[in-house]
Amino acid sequence: MATVVFDLDGTLADTSGDLLAAANACFRDLGLGDLLDAADKGTALKGGRAMLRLGFSRVTGFDETHVDAQYQPLLDAYARAIDTHTFLYDGAMDAVRDLKAAGYKVAICTNKPEGLAETLMTSLGVRDEFAALLGADTLPVRKPDPEHLFETVRRAGGDPARCLLVGDTVTDRDTSKNAGMPSILVTFGPSGDDMAALQPEGMINHYSELMDEVRRLIGPA
Repeated sequence: MATVVFDLDGTLADTSGDLLAAANACFRDLGLGDLLDAADKGTALKGGRAMLRLGFSRVTGFDETHVDAQYQPLLDAYARAIDTHTFLYDGAMDAVRDLKAAGYKVAICTNKPEGLAETLMTSLGVRDEFAALLGADTLPVRKPDPEHLFETVRRAGGDPARCLLVGDTVTDRDTSKNAGMPSILVTFGPSGDDMAALQPEGMINHYSELMDEVRRLIGPA
């Protein structure tokens, strides 16, 4: 059965507000104040370490050892306020339900830690819509290793030879290329203007366009 696998951050949901808040909580605890703002949304969706590196680059006396030391405190702060500012992109869940109604399996493959991803999707009330959810620490490997994608498809009950990945970053694009599978990149996230340069098999400007692209790239379920 054909499977549509979604990235989470920047693809299904804009999580940047809560991620930035968690990073700034770490910086404030160090007496540095808020080092990141809304203009850093793109970095937020690249993960906790990327945010910490960017913030510490704006002050003197901090290096990679501080990034490592603050990574767990950042995750802890994020877990305490994981859905204060987060929202699902317009039409995302309508598209997911339409895919399921058409017979496709749907799943999530994210480089967010699995526990946090489970907590977030449950808090948003949509976890049960997905047949599987694999995070950065579910397997010994993670995106862009294709096994992360393939195992997500297997756990969803699908066929790894008939899948595609919906994402928003070069990591998602590289994952699909490494897997020999197509990708659809969304243009409405913080890095949307950069998607065409990655040359994905498909792009969408809104989730209302997803079904047609899925059918074009992997056929009916």
